[in-house]
Amino acid sequence: MKLQHFLWMSICAVATMLMVSSCNQSNPTQDMTENNPVIENMMARRSIRKYLPEAVARETMETILNCGINAPNGQNKQSWEIRIVDDAQTMDAIVAAMAKANPEVSADVIRGCFRGAPTMVFIANDLSYDFSVIDCGLLSENMMLSAWSLGVGSICLGSPIRFLNNISSVDPIWETLGFSNGYRPVICIGFGYADEAPAAKPRNPEKYRFVSVK
Repeated sequence: MKLQHFLWMSICAVATMLMVSSCNQSNPTQDMTENNPVIENMMARRSIRKYLPEAVARETMETILNCGINAPNGQNKQSWEIRIVDDAQTMDAIVAAMAKANPEVSADVIRGCFRGAPTMVFIANDLSYDFSVIDCGLLSENMMLSAWSLGVGSICLGSPIRFLNNISSVDPIWETLGFSNGYRPVICIGFGYADEAPAAKPRNPEKYRFVSVK
């Protein structure tokens, strides 16, 4: 009986130690989210629609741009061209050309679609490569995430591209932007220091699911 009692007590002690150890350990999934700076940065990033007037320092933008061009891309074609505008005079000229090409839309509306971001990045894709739009998307995400990690807000914009691509090919603004033949603007991203702190909008987890052959 004494031996059985000793064995039983030993088993209980080991079980208790395992339970205490398990309780003291953090949830692995929670650790991956809360203690991983990459994931924390991705989950914290927000689209910013109000900015301080200060343009992002070019040194900071160089870091952001280098993060962008190191994004994965098909066959390492790097099927993008990037133009950065960070001065008011050039932006005024771009807005004026867009307004001229889109007379049904007021210049104020066109200017407003840039959301007041003081640094604008125009990205064009190589029309000869069918996956270049995806490459530009990967480039853009790298830039926006790296910007957020450096305290710089951003917003990905579609409306300016619609207005920009209506401009005549002989308009001087195309010479200013200097995109190569065979490239067409596909994404516009505004960068700047945030003047707001928007809350996260809900995401639908039903948009993804694991699949398998039954």
